[in-house]
Amino acid sequence: MRIAIGSDHAGFNLKETVKGVLLEMGHTYEDFGCFDTSSTDYPDIGFAVADAVAEHRFERGILVCGSGIGMCIAANKVPGIRAAVCHESFSARGAREHNDANILCLGERVIGAGLAREIVSIFLTAEFLGGRHARRLEKIRAREHG
Repeated sequence: MRIAIGSDHAGFNLKETVKGVLLEMGHTYEDFGCFDTSSTDYPDIGFAVADAVAEHRFERGILVCGSGIGMCIAANKVPGIRAAVCHESFSARGAREHNDANILCLGERVIGAGLAREIVSIFLTAEFLGGRHARRLEKIRAREHG
């Protein structure tokens, strides 16, 4: 699977860990930045990753900031994106199975590397269940496109 990944300065270190997890899992990725811990505006990175996923250049995206919340808010402004902040396994599985989330948002100041590894693995392997969940997503798509 091709993954678009990005972070701001507060998520840089966890992003670097997640890149290793992706390689271990056999996925490829493109890093949209940032590339060090210098202050960065999270919307710039969040929009870049979300645009790439919405344009179907990547199957999924992963965004990391201090809490995961800022990146999630920014990404969800892009039509076609369903970003979810997940700080434990249950939410990661539900985000995929019930909401067909296409971007995972993580908070470096909230979780550690071990838990991030577990969440990423679940998010990238869980499948959308469809059925009644698909009907609900159609309502979101209809609202999104006016």
